[in-house]
Amino acid sequence: MINPSNGIMSPSSSSSANAQSPGLKTYFKTPEGRYKLHYEKTHPTGLLHYAHGKTVTQVTLAHLKDKPVPASATAPSSSFSAGGSVRSAAARFLSGSNGSRALSFVGGNGGSKSLSGSSRVGSLGASSSSNLVGSLSFDGKGTYLIFNVGDTIFISDLNSQDKDPIKALHFGNSNPVCHAFDPDAKDGHDLLIGLNSGDAYSVSLRQQLQDVGKKLVGAHHYNKDGCVNNSRCTSIAWLPGSDGTFIVAHADGNLYVYEKSKDGAGDSTFPVIKDQNQLSVSHARYSKSNPIARWHICQGSINSIAFSTDGAYIATVGRDGYLRVFDYLKEQLICGSKSYYGALLCCAWSVDGKYILTGGEDDLVQVWSMEDRKVVAWCEGHNSWVSGVAFDSYWSSPNSDGIGETVMYRFGSVGQDTQLLLWDLEMDEIVVPLRRSLPGGSPTFSTGSQSSHWDSSCPVGTLQPAPSMRDVPKLSPLVAHRVHTEPLSGLIFTQESVLTVCREGHIKVWMRPGFAESLSSNSETVLSTSLKEKPLLSGKIGSSSYKQ
Repeated sequence: MINPSNGIMSPSSSSSANAQSPGLKTYFKTPEGRYKLHYEKTHPTGLLHYAHGKTVTQVTLAHLKDKPVPASATAPSSSFSAGGSVRSAAARFLSGSNGSRALSFVGGNGGSKSLSGSSRVGSLGASSSSNLVGSLSFDGKGTYLIFNVGDTIFISDLNSQDKDPIKALHFGNSNPVCHAFDPDAKDGHDLLIGLNSGDAYSVSLRQQLQDVGKKLVGAHHYNKDGCVNNSRCTSIAWLPGSDGTFIVAHADGNLYVYEKSKDGAGDSTFPVIKDQNQLSVSHARYSKSNPIARWHICQGSINSIAFSTDGAYIATVGRDGYLRVFDYLKEQLICGSKSYYGALLCCAWSVDGKYILTGGEDDLVQVWSMEDRKVVAWCEGHNSWVSGVAFDSYWSSPNSDGIGETVMYRFGSVGQDTQLLLWDLEMDEIVVPLRRSLPGGSPTFSTGSQSSHWDSSCPVGTLQPAPSMRDVPKLSPLVAHRVHTEPLSGLIFTQESVLTVCREGHIKVWMRPGFAESLSSNSETVLSTSLKEKPLLSGKIGSSSYKQ
């Protein structure tokens, strides 16, 4: 049960809430309302194999669009239902957990479906019927979570309350460590997977879901057995709008550019890197080679990469503590800056391409401005390394009229301190520190000029040292909420929710204010029977302060 006075789960909670650890609240409050824990996703712990050591779980949101079908074909029925954790992945997927949903959770990978109170709200009515009926010609349309744990890739249906995944893909020789999805892929290969061994695969997500086995089917294999680079894959990404170009970053400071249409076994040799500390870009000598290019970025690991929405720029963060921003087509370093301390672990772009977030071992979230080419804010609030950052592109300021440029940004961060922090950035409200009159003296607010950090933009191609702590404005979090018992590894914003994931592979879905109330009202009238079997965690909640 949930104690209505404080919203904390008691030890005698129901079976649907057992995964919620005692002491963790099932909601957090923001100025626009409460975010409520709706349900969780996890994996069958008994099936994990740690022969290759543990890896940190990452999560990717994948939205499968309508599958093209011949005009003479008849659309398969999607009204099947199944339950029971011991049933095969194929049978459970064929139960139609996506096909006829009236409610869809959609992230940045595709358009959203409407929230409806129709006669069948599928995502809330996780039936436990034992009828197993299905056809391999199903459409597969829906929204999925792809996450790695140990030597396995798990796929969960985001539209279902079932905690267990619908598909497991096992890798015998190495652990999967990163993945990416392209919702606009034209030939079906829309999912990338990078391994600890350096190998990479491209596959069709729909094809994996249709297959009943536990191995990849129809995969293209790149850098097989580390033939090009045998260091660990650290990050993988599709080039936006390219129809088949993707980038794989490695732990030795190199990233490689691949074309999925080319043979992954094509000969690719690159010249010896002369200076480990300098950017060098080399192209393959043969037209059939794959990878087609190598970028040597830095000495030490590249920890994360991210493309701007239009694909014009790519940001990298690494073990050396530097954020680097490159013009992708010109293959040129544009700007960058060092962390206050230690390695940078994660990065993310705003949708408009104006700002980049980074997080790392200095416990800070750093806001980088592309226009000013400098750090414009440091966000203080985490008590340990920051492991994931993301802008909330679905949030809009309560004062926004929908016209003109965005003046306020909402973003989130998660860390090894198990906390989710939400932040609001409004550049008009940023107070620029002033230059001090004398070393160690008081700031000269009346006659002083702006600190040297703000005097001018650095030339293109300059990597800046870390600015002085006193020169950068500080932001405090809007919300600080402990969401898991284990250190966190990532977060995703969708139109209806915020997803948080811990490095052990447990995912929580926090419904936004308004959506949770809609779900509750719909469920009471449409699915009262099912809700008695699987009560919503967002049902009874008490009061809360912003900071918890």
